[in-house]
Amino acid sequence: MKPGEVAIVGAAESDRLGVIPDMSDLQLNIDASIRALKDAGLTAGDIDGVASTGAYPGEIAHTLGIRPRWVDTTSVGGCSYFLHLRHAAAAIVSGMATTVLISHGQSGRSGVGSSPFSFSASGPLGQFEAPYGVAGFATMFTVPVLRFMKEKGISHEQLASVAVAQRKWAALNPRAFKREPITVDDVLESKMIAYPFHILECCLVTDGGGAIVVTSTERAADLGARPVYILGSGESSEHTIVSQMSDFTSSRAFRDAGAMAFAEAGLTPSDIDHLMVYDAFAHVPLYGLEDLGFVGPGESGAFVAEGHTSPGGRLPMNTNGGGLSYTHTGMYGMFALQESIRQVRGEAAAQVPGVEVGFVHGVGGMFSNAGSFIFANRRP
Repeated sequence: MKPGEVAIVGAAESDRLGVIPDMSDLQLNIDASIRALKDAGLTAGDIDGVASTGAYPGEIAHTLGIRPRWVDTTSVGGCSYFLHLRHAAAAIVSGMATTVLISHGQSGRSGVGSSPFSFSASGPLGQFEAPYGVAGFATMFTVPVLRFMKEKGISHEQLASVAVAQRKWAALNPRAFKREPITVDDVLESKMIAYPFHILECCLVTDGGGAIVVTSTERAADLGARPVYILGSGESSEHTIVSQMSDFTSSRAFRDAGAMAFAEAGLTPSDIDHLMVYDAFAHVPLYGLEDLGFVGPGESGAFVAEGHTSPGGRLPMNTNGGGLSYTHTGMYGMFALQESIRQVRGEAAAQVPGVEVGFVHGVGGMFSNAGSFIFANRRP
């Protein structure tokens, strides 16, 4: 795909985020999808491709009256929607679809219409990790973060500074679930969940949804929408369980997906005005900063602690508040994409001045999968 061949023409989140006990997963998908279609100036009849996780593409298409000729049900954790967007762009360029709706809706907190999460007893996790005390994602992510902190010289205070920096952004965002200011001491004094993670270094648990409409640049020009152009993208997968990472201090999937996006766009980290890195836990943005090339090995902790990613910093990152303070329904990737699109459009709640090019990066599982995008407000 050539840079700028495909554009996002609609993007919207569900009307409410946070605690929504009266809406199911499907209802959240539909709410967000209707809003994204309205944002694009399109109707369901204009859509010929649908993407979401699990069974939802069929349910969304049936509910909205869409007759898709292209469907994607890729489900690789929180970055699934990154891969949907990349696959949709390829489908549009190849002629398999003209306009694709990508939707997410998850009652992660209220559990309305959601299936209970469980590990497959016959899978690698069920056989080789769960029997040894795995009790949720926090307990699995401790394996790499402790090695990362030891080898990179990252202190507990620097890890806590990630949550503090993102809360500063959330304080500027009326839709953020958590907006009260916090300090490094507040983080380190909060409840311990699984060493070294305190509760303020762990993602929120919320309800919500989001959707994106994507089409060719040529069609975008006829819609009168506010297009966000895709300059580059990448996706990768490394392993199935965290104990099998090739290097606990660096994600190969992160490096590969990011390198693909930069190569396709013909850009480098110095060209990026705004950054979103999926933050299910406080250490993930530190890996992102290093593996994507924004800072050198071992420099990420000090970079965040010194305020470079905070409001007024030279690399604004996770400006909606992230999964730590904005929202996290279980699969956060859609919301990272939404904020990157808003920033490039110039309409974010905590808008960074002069954003023309944004980089957004997602993770799925325990560093198992990754997706990267570079967006721009102008076609190259």
